[in-house]
This record gives sequence, structure tokens and C-alpha cells, in this order.
Amino acid sequence: MNVLPLNKRVQIINLLVEGSSLRAISRITGCSINTVTKLLVDTGKACQKFHDEQVKNVKAKRVQCDEIWSFVYSKQKNVPEGMHGEAGDIWTWTAIDSDTKLIISYYVGNRDYESAHEFMNDVASRVKNHIQLTTDGLKAYLEATEDAFPQGIDFAQLHKVYATVSKEDSRRYSPAACTGAIKKQVIGSPDPKHISTSHVERQNLTMRMHMRRFTRLTNAFSKKVENHCHAIALHFTYYNFCRIHKTLRVTPAMEAGLTNDIMEIEDIVKLTDK
Repeated sequence: MNVLPLNKRVQIINLLVEGSSLRAISRITGCSINTVTKLLVDTGKACQKFHDEQVKNVKAKRVQCDEIWSFVYSKQKNVPEGMHGEAGDIWTWTAIDSDTKLIISYYVGNRDYESAHEFMNDVASRVKNHIQLTTDGLKAYLEATEDAFPQGIDFAQLHKVYATVSKEDSRRYSPAACTGAIKKQVIGSPDPKHISTSHVERQNLTMRMHMRRFTRLTNAFSKKVENHCHAIALHFTYYNFCRIHKTLRVTPAMEAGLTNDIMEIEDIVKLTDK
């Protein structure tokens, strides 16, 4: 079986994590789009396993959670007959350590109670100590958080208030303007000064900038759920272990004490060899 040279695989992965589309990478590298896709799948599987093995016993103090919307194949209202469950809206749940900017956990699913339980249980399994958690006002977090942290947690929600949308504004793509936010204590005694979702919302922008399939108003959206998940796994391994955070001047994994060195793209590629 033909295997791409290491330098060619490194080039492809480098382009992927910087937000290039599959077809653009195919044109730049001279590899077929099937080859690029297969490398994404293999690397994504290896990155998911790497995250499970390395991101654990995290000594976080303040964690923020949010969900980011995307879609696979088509938007929910346009799902073809017979493709329900394989196409439509899809949500990526993320949990970030506010201090180290480490992505502790991520989960791809629906924006419902079942996904909330799966996601919060995974967050609880990766943190080592008592944390303060902040989420948006989604009701699914309430029961999920209480079940995932029976030992106790300081939990608050940030309910954002949006302006009334007129008929003319409703035709525009931009969402309604946020006019304020209400801090609501849910469990324990969260510090009001740290009830915020700013860091995890900024991470949503990073995801949209570094994953082409999250770019709005294009035809670069995911066509398969599996490939969507592989791209996300690759992104978070790159973000946690390779990308130097501008403020911290080290990678989030180094700041969190999970590693002492910066991981190179070549190291990610070599995960597939293992």
C-alpha cells in the first residue's frame, strides 16, 4: 500500500489546522481529495484517542461551557427524506479552563438533555478539584451538572438579554443585539466576579477561523458527521498542544501542566503511525 511521505502529510495537516478546505489542499499539494480526506479521518481518530489519554486530572479552578452551531449536509429545515439522523443541525459542546485556556472537553451532538448529560459527565471525569462552572442559560445544563458533580460544585448561569427584533431585522443574517446579561447562582457559592462565558465564546471564534467547515455562508460545510468529528478532534489537539496562545506565550497544555514542550505538527502526524 502506498503511504504519503511524512513531509507531505505534515503539509496537509498544517493546511487543515489553518482553515483550508479539502479541495484547496488537494490543489495545493497535488494529492487527490480522497487522500486528503483519508488522512483527516486517520489523524482525527488518533487525536481523539490522544485527547482522552492526555487531558485528564486537570487542575482547573474556573471552567466555562458553551455550544456552537453548525450543520452536516444540509440545514435542519432542508434535510432530504431518508437522511434524518445523518444530516441537519449539529452542535459542538466545549468546556474551557478560563485560566489556562485549555479545552478540557468537547462533545458533538444535539442541543438537548441527553447531549448535556454526556458532555457534563465527561467534563467531571477530567477535572481533579472543586471548580466554579459558568454556562449560558440553557436549561439542559441544570440537571446534567447536578448529576455529573455529586461531590459539589459552584455553578452559575449567564442569561443574556437580547433586543426585540423587528420584521426588517429578522431578514438579516446577524443576530439580535445583546442588551445585557443576568448572573444567576444555581449551585454552591460561585464568585460573581468570575461568572462569565467570554473565554469560551472567544474560543467559538477560534473554531470558526481554524476549521473551514465552520465558516458561515459557504459550501465548505461538512457532508458527513464522522468527518465533522474528526476535524474537531484534530483542531483541539492542535489548539491544546501545538498552538502558542498569544497571551500566555505557551500552549494551553503547557500552562495546565499536562506537558513541558510544544507539540509539532509532525508529532500529530506520527500519532497515526502508532
